[in-house]
Amino acid sequence: MSAFVSGVELSARFYRDAVRPVLESAFPGLPHAAALMGRGSEVLGFDDAMSTDHDWKPRVLLFLREEDEYGDAVRDVLRQQVPSTFADRPTDFTVHTVQSYFQQHLGIDPAGEIHARDWLTFSEQSLRMVTAGAVHHDEVGLRAARERFAYYPYDVWLYLQFAGWWRIHPELNLAGRAGHVGDELGSALIGARLVQDLMRLCFLLERQYAPYAKWFGTAFNRLPCAPDLGPVLSRVLRAESWQEREQALLTAYELVGERHNALGITSPVTTEVIQMWDRPFKVRWGPFPEALTAKITDPAVLEIARQWPVGGVDQVREILWSPAQRSQLLALVNQPFTSGGGDGDAG
Repeated sequence: MSAFVSGVELSARFYRDAVRPVLESAFPGLPHAAALMGRGSEVLGFDDAMSTDHDWKPRVLLFLREEDEYGDAVRDVLRQQVPSTFADRPTDFTVHTVQSYFQQHLGIDPAGEIHARDWLTFSEQSLRMVTAGAVHHDEVGLRAARERFAYYPYDVWLYLQFAGWWRIHPELNLAGRAGHVGDELGSALIGARLVQDLMRLCFLLERQYAPYAKWFGTAFNRLPCAPDLGPVLSRVLRAESWQEREQALLTAYELVGERHNALGITSPVTTEVIQMWDRPFKVRWGPFPEALTAKITDPAVLEIARQWPVGGVDQVREILWSPAQRSQLLALVNQPFTSGGGDGDAG
């Protein structure tokens, strides 16, 4: 059995040995780019031998300039001359322009202005897909377009951290509250949700886009913070009592807070353990949202923080994730957010 070759490497070989020679012969001097981007575990760098059982093949995306009207001709020549198999697998290629590709996947012109609100309409998994993979060759500005989306602008990044802390804050006491009345299943469910939100916050702190569910944990395990935080989060999920769950969550929160402080993006934030209303369960809390808001200087981002003060838009965009729905989400972002607050009751 031959050794596994990653999809990125296979794509590079396919372009170099099979696609580029055809282009140079039929269209000498034609400016183009070649890359592996978009969907697929191989784009994210998570493919392995199992990935090869379906939809895994030597493939490459070609990009032409907007002003060069060769798209159909290039496709026809490639269909005729590029081998149908490469490395004993069926081959695949597509032809785009940089503008059309980003319009398709993000719903925006990569050469146009990108406003703060626009960034809140892009799903993280889509941003990761268009910036991951590899560019094998570029004469048409593909790398520059990818660089524009490499990561969030600084103040948008601060706002999303603000939103991330606010996703965690209202839930902190609920795992203990549910467990205290004997609802260990409900407590475990709340704990699992907090684990996911803490992991999402870690992606932000490490300035990496989070992928979709299948590779979320795999990508997290490659973050620099994972060796310390991962075992603690696992204890939250494995806990058999709310008291064990609570202790692990207190530790996890402290570790994420320490990571925030290590970045030096705000004044140091001190956390403390609080026993809310003298109830027999504890939470750890620090004023991270306030510290982050104080560092935002972009008026457009400050307006978003004022209109969406608890970061609800961050949750909405996980539902309206398709580029076709971007206009709906953009309209929603322009409207003030009204929160009922708390956990819905006084108990």
